[in-house]
Amino acid sequence: MIEFKGVHYPKSVILYAVFFYVRYAVSYRDLEEILGERGVTVDHATLNRWVVKFAPLIAARAQARKRPTASSWRMDETYIKVKGRWCYLYRAVDRDGQTLDFMLAERRDLTAARRFFKQAIETHGVPERVVIDKSGANLAGLEAVNVILKFTGIGRMIEVRQVKYLNNIIEQDHRFIKRITRPMMGFKAFHSAIATVAGIETAHMIRKGQIPANGASAFQTFARLAA
Repeated sequence: MIEFKGVHYPKSVILYAVFFYVRYAVSYRDLEEILGERGVTVDHATLNRWVVKFAPLIAARAQARKRPTASSWRMDETYIKVKGRWCYLYRAVDRDGQTLDFMLAERRDLTAARRFFKQAIETHGVPERVVIDKSGANLAGLEAVNVILKFTGIGRMIEVRQVKYLNNIIEQDHRFIKRITRPMMGFKAFHSAIATVAGIETAHMIRKGQIPANGASAFQTFARLAA
């Protein structure tokens, strides 16, 4: 259970605010106004603290509880502005469009690509194949992973395919993330960007049915992750 000690609002209010922010294209000031119309007076700075604190905790639970994914991956990056600079959001989905993993990095290079693949493999196991774009850094990252697999005796090497049209599924999937982040007008700190993106990805997984709902609404499913 995620602890809500020390906060001065009901847990349900906090969860509703966090879910609404990461699911819909609103700014903190928009959300402040929306809650005010519902009789909840809360400052936009407090809303920011709630998202940064609770979104990554709920996201970690979502990763642990989501439905199994396929072993054929599609990987690509999109862009998020942090402190006035474009940073790189590494993302991977399976062949069915189900979210696998995501990672925000300040640079698009071999180190970042290798770190992303290591993180995804630790969570989901070694994939049969990974489809990427023509990025040399992503190719080098996968080749580095294959070298490790070869010398550690895992047995199976990852098939790497660089076919642009096969990556359409993840390029389309980026659109939801970009639509939600657009009203945020960029992030002021890298850690808050990471936390917020984790919440957005969790809401997106719920939207795609990756978290067992058992008839619950999207918000109820999100709230259950904090229980």
